[in-house]
Amino acid sequence: MSAFNDLSDEIESILFIAREVMVYQVPPRTSASGYKAADWNVESFIWKGRLRVIELGTRCEIRLEDSTTGELFATVPYAAPWTSVEPVLDSSRYFVLRVEGEGGKRAYIGMGFAERGEAFDFQVSLQSVSKRSSRPAASDPAKPAPPPKDYSLKEGQTFTIKIPGREGKKDASASAPASGAASGGGGGLFSLPPPPPPGGRKR
Repeated sequence: MSAFNDLSDEIESILFIAREVMVYQVPPRTSASGYKAADWNVESFIWKGRLRVIELGTRCEIRLEDSTTGELFATVPYAAPWTSVEPVLDSSRYFVLRVEGEGGKRAYIGMGFAERGEAFDFQVSLQSVSKRSSRPAASDPAKPAPPPKDYSLKEGQTFTIKIPGREGKKDASASAPASGAASGGGGGLFSLPPPPPPGGRKR
């Protein structure tokens, strides 16, 4: 079963194919803004053959192959941050590809299409790869937002609000004797008994 899974992972999905492209030697970059095809000798290419954009599972490769034998000329891995393919500044048909060889060696080559329509389709296929890779994986769906909290009072529930500076007054009134409010002598929070009559005799 595992062997079958290994084979299925290697199934190639062809996103784009061009029957004929030309490869050029690229002179050193003269501007920080990018390359220009006018700096190349576009009439003198170093190789001509087929180009295929292929997906292998989660990987994507641009392959330059012999149109007749399928012999591989160069492979360009295409992955984030998507810098291995760079359009030139002065034409829509030419690109600079970053080829990676054994031992991590890198080389830059120019590549051109005979037709602008093919160059456009090539760019569309690369954009589809970058868009799919930026989507969240199906196995890791976005977490739903938590439901809003219910702050309403349920039946029979009460709550107390404490106002600063009022606690002491509330406590004092609660501690006063209940008979004080109904007695004479001025009432108030601190009720006192009436004064004794003069001479200590009762009237």
